Amino acid sequence: MLSNMKFYDFMHKQILVLLALFVGTGTGYLYIGYLYTSLFPELLWYLLLLLVSFWGYRLHRVFLDEMSIEQKERWLGQLRYFLFIYFSMWTIMFVWYVSHHETELHYIAIATQLGVVVVSATILASQKKLVTLTLTSLMLPLTIYFLSIGEFFSYLLAFFTVVLSWVLLYAAHNTFSYLIKSQYQAYHDYLTSLWNRRYFIELLDNAMKIQKNEKKYLYLLLIDLDHFKTINDSLGHDVGDALLCEVSRRMFALSRKQKNKVARLGGDEFCVLSSFYDTKEECFAAAKHCAANILRTIKDSYSIEGHHLYISASIGVSVIGKPDIQADTFIKEADIAMYEAKAQGRDGIIVFNDELSKRVERKLEIERLLHFSIEKNEICLNYQPQVNGENEIIGCEVLVRWHNEKLGQVSSEEFVPIAEQTGFIIELGHDILEESLKTLKEWEEKGINLQQLSINISMRQLFYRDFVSDVKQLCETYLTKEQRSKIVFEITETVVAEDIQKLITIMKVFREYGIRFSMDDFGTGYSSLSYLHQLPIDEIKIDKSFITELNKPEQDDERRIVQTIFNIAKNLRLSIVAEGVETEEQRKFLVENHCDMLQGYYFSEPLSASEFETYFWGSQGQKV
Repeated sequence: MLSNMKFYDFMHKQILVLLALFVGTGTGYLYIGYLYTSLFPELLWYLLLLLVSFWGYRLHRVFLDEMSIEQKERWLGQLRYFLFIYFSMWTIMFVWYVSHHETELHYIAIATQLGVVVVSATILASQKKLVTLTLTSLMLPLTIYFLSIGEFFSYLLAFFTVVLSWVLLYAAHNTFSYLIKSQYQAYHDYLTSLWNRRYFIELLDNAMKIQKNEKKYLYLLLIDLDHFKTINDSLGHDVGDALLCEVSRRMFALSRKQKNKVARLGGDEFCVLSSFYDTKEECFAAAKHCAANILRTIKDSYSIEGHHLYISASIGVSVIGKPDIQADTFIKEADIAMYEAKAQGRDGIIVFNDELSKRVERKLEIERLLHFSIEKNEICLNYQPQVNGENEIIGCEVLVRWHNEKLGQVSSEEFVPIAEQTGFIIELGHDILEESLKTLKEWEEKGINLQQLSINISMRQLFYRDFVSDVKQLCETYLTKEQRSKIVFEITETVVAEDIQKLITIMKVFREYGIRFSMDDFGTGYSSLSYLHQLPIDEIKIDKSFITELNKPEQDDERRIVQTIFNIAKNLRLSIVAEGVETEEQRKFLVENHCDMLQGYYFSEPLSASEFETYFWGSQGQKV
């Protein structure tokens, strides 16, 4: 039997069509009764027809989109009884008319019965058992009638009746098979045989209607396999497809036990929809239990084509309990929670909540407004002085600031990662670099001679195909060869983990051009002595988290770590910059250990270009 959401609507619409057809056609029998019989049998039959029609009308009225699948199945069962009885009503008049001697009544009965047969074969094609039973009950009296005449032509007509019955049944069964095949292809995933996205959306829409009516709760799980692409790319799509099928089989078996529906939305993404729960707490507990079981099942090892594989998943959970929200919103919520699970290291379960919603909404708002920040001149640069052991200003770090009229001052720690994710960092980074070089040129012309100007460069910028040519073009426009040697690109240790050979090649190009490199936030990421040895860097910048601990006398371990970093840097002939210096005690320790440059609020906060100029000239007569 066909069982998608649209099928119930289709059968619901056929009721009125059938009522109009039968009630309208049935009035013809009243006229025939008036002409050939006493009219009483026809009137009694028509009243019975109206009574059964009223039953059908009630079935039409009680059907609601908000009904559950189980309720719709029960409704469909009643509809089948109604349809069988409704079509059988015409057999009563057929038997009554062929019992009369008037030949005209026989013709009318035969024509009417054949017409009802054709109608039943058309309307009931989607109901395999019902169409078989109904056609048999309609054609059998007709066959018996022809046989009872006892003439050669009547036997021939009886044979033709049987053949017609077979043809109609064959056509109905073929139609049914075609509908089943079409429905399967339309609502199932071709690879895993699970329900597909189209069916799941219809199922979720139907569930939302029921939830709105009954005020109950259900949950939605969005499951994304971690690092599936790696398996697909390294072992081939055949192994990847086999893995997806095995994961699907496990999830289907588990979901069936819990009476849930599971679908593959596409790629390595799956969705699970639960049955209904009376309370939010019960639904919430069931959601976490189901998600944990699915994650544990997915993480069991696999043996596919001789490969022993292990895979985990990130699962987002959304509890559905608000009647005024659309189905797409809940998928979006589960999607947000799933990506939060990925952001937190994958192999986990995150339940969507209001706090997560606000965080994501702010992120989306930042992403949207950030794209207009350059156009609206909302981006500005600050410069934080860097001093030597004698407290003399010898350099500065360029820091980007963004002030939006709606969001206010947005921290670079918040908007820069978003710019990197969206790719806007390419445009933003170019703007920052150009402004920085222009400022350095202006300062040189004013007599502000610094040893270096440090500019943060992201991984995405560094590996961008036009980055080298863009930097060279800007340098040729604004700087002399001597001034280029003052530029320091600060990169983080996360860049090293991306593609070290490609990174080395790019860095060497810039080194030959006079630009130097600094390893920013050293000690917090992928720190490795081999990286320091391989990379053509000129300085390391100790992360401020280490500097902060120098304030505490009991933190001898932290002091020894910093001293060890100093020793390594000196042995590799690397300059050392300490950022986050905020106290005299920190400054004194760093100077005693021969730190080359110091930077932090102890000396100065980040300044605008004009403020930096004033600060620089003011420091010439006295130590910072």
